[in-house]
Amino acid sequence: MKKAIFTLSLFFLGLMSVMAQDQFPSQVWHKGTIYDADGLVYNGLIKYDLENNLVQLKNEGIITFTASNVKNFEIYDETYGGIRYFYSLPYSLNGDYEVPIFFEVLTQGNNIALLCREYIATDSRSIGSYGAMGMNPFWGPQTSIGYRLAFNYFFFKDGRIQKYNLKKKDLFDYLSGHDDEMSLFMRKNRLEHDKRGDLLRITSYYNELNQN
Repeated sequence: MKKAIFTLSLFFLGLMSVMAQDQFPSQVWHKGTIYDADGLVYNGLIKYDLENNLVQLKNEGIITFTASNVKNFEIYDETYGGIRYFYSLPYSLNGDYEVPIFFEVLTQGNNIALLCREYIATDSRSIGSYGAMGMNPFWGPQTSIGYRLAFNYFFFKDGRIQKYNLKKKDLFDYLSGHDDEMSLFMRKNRLEHDKRGDLLRITSYYNELNQN
């Protein structure tokens, strides 16, 4: 729990650097490590593409990996000041058969893990209409020159990945067994059921309750 809150604080401190950026995290190179399916480890600069499930490594040259031949990778995101973890997991995006795709792991415990996939969405609203907090995608929508960083969220529970539709009722269905404690925690900390940073704290607290 404390680790999750500390990580969020680091992301928030990265807000000032976000204001100077005109690129999204997937459009820049990050220091990181790739672990491939054969057990080999690659260190260097990394750029990821979740839409096409690709990750590139820039060292002496540029090598492109797919989600099929990568087990996981991690990056140090200088924009938000923290390490981010991505795993290749089987999932059916279009209702067909499952294929390996990349998910970012926001937090995980013995009972449930919160995953997400970011994407760049169009937005006609200006960046100034949100104020400073609105510019940080880890707390809410971000806009930049007509675009914003958006997220789809998923829960990994009972061996299955299930997409979360941002409805509070469904959140409590996923995080079942501690309704009173969860409701009190959300009210006390003014947490929303549809914001990235809040979902991370809520899920981390749920996993903490299940350890007791």
